[in-house]
Amino acid sequence: MKMTQNSSPSCLDPIDARPRARRLTRAVTVGRVHVGGGVPVVVQSMTNTDTADVLGTAMQVAELARAGSELVRITVNNEAAARAVPHIRDRLLALNMDVPLVGDFHYNGHKLLTDFPACAEALAKFRINPGNVGSGAKRDPQFAAIVELACRYDKPVRIGVNWGSLDPSVLARIMDENAGRAEPRDAGAVMREALVVSALESAAKAEEYGLAGNRIILSAKVSSVQDLIAVYRDLANRSDYALHLGLTEAGMGSKGIVASTAALAVLLQEGIGDTIRISLTPEPGGSRTQEVVVAQEILQTMGLRAFTPMVTACPGCGRTTSTFFQELASGIQDYVRKQMPVWRDQYDGVENMTLAVMGCVVNGPGESKHANIGISLPGTGETPAAPVYVDGEKFVTLRGDNIGAEFKAIVDDYVATKYVKKSG
Repeated sequence: MKMTQNSSPSCLDPIDARPRARRLTRAVTVGRVHVGGGVPVVVQSMTNTDTADVLGTAMQVAELARAGSELVRITVNNEAAARAVPHIRDRLLALNMDVPLVGDFHYNGHKLLTDFPACAEALAKFRINPGNVGSGAKRDPQFAAIVELACRYDKPVRIGVNWGSLDPSVLARIMDENAGRAEPRDAGAVMREALVVSALESAAKAEEYGLAGNRIILSAKVSSVQDLIAVYRDLANRSDYALHLGLTEAGMGSKGIVASTAALAVLLQEGIGDTIRISLTPEPGGSRTQEVVVAQEILQTMGLRAFTPMVTACPGCGRTTSTFFQELASGIQDYVRKQMPVWRDQYDGVENMTLAVMGCVVNGPGESKHANIGISLPGTGETPAAPVYVDGEKFVTLRGDNIGAEFKAIVDDYVATKYVKKSG
């Protein structure tokens, strides 16, 4: 509806809060996982162990898979790592973990895949970087060798361009073309164009060498939010390949989470992206699984997928001087995430459940009624009673020192009675 300066929208005009329709890309099968073709966005992650350490790497892959990573990438950088790959896969299968493994190759992938066929066979996908697959006269033959091996073993390939290792020949060509323009573009625009051109030309060359278009996934990673958005919009406009999204070297803690969310949320809202990874630097002693949780929460809070029950909690204010509601919210959030692997095996749909833990009477009852299960704790000076609402109706009022355990019991009972139990 066109609006004049003094007009206002009609109360009958619909407000569309949905993401744009997903961009339809070529469907790629990676092991047992489907990427692109309109299926839900896939979450992936990467280990930081020495791949030659079979047990350590297998345990971290399993940990990431249990957290919800649907693909896990491992570094294959030398002969010891290549020898270890099939043993890592066997360890995972012994744990009943059939997560597809992606081999990350730089510089010597053509040699490792040729010399260690068991490694090539054990991997579900190869990841190569056109910027360091080879230089000069060696580049095309080495790139071709990897593509031919992917065809031989029927493996998809992610062609992953990165601005930290961009093919210098492509960049030089784009710079020369830009210098000849009547109005040359700035350095940032030249770099972005070089990233896109490198990805698309490499994909076209892979198809010339025999790799089908539905066996190719593209990525073009940078560490700047605005550059990433611009590059992927361009890639989406100029191709129909499945796209892997991720802000490279996102950083540590809140910086990495905020930057990744800011970039990926814009693209996902526009229907761009088929698989994502959040490249967080772990805190010292922190778990690698944090990047999986962040990826899942981006997708779930945007309404694109559901992984685990979401907990709404108020931030607290002068009405909530007690920390009890914070402790309960944290405890419930940890509880449902730990229970989710068990619930997922037993019940259908539990990941869509919503919970609310509120700290005072202002928004507490209202927010609690919006959730499947909500509790409104008393604020400072309020009556020491905590009403619990189930599907919008008041269910019970909790009091005393055992509120946390009683609320968890209500959650458990709701799951057991409201969701369909899986057969077998």
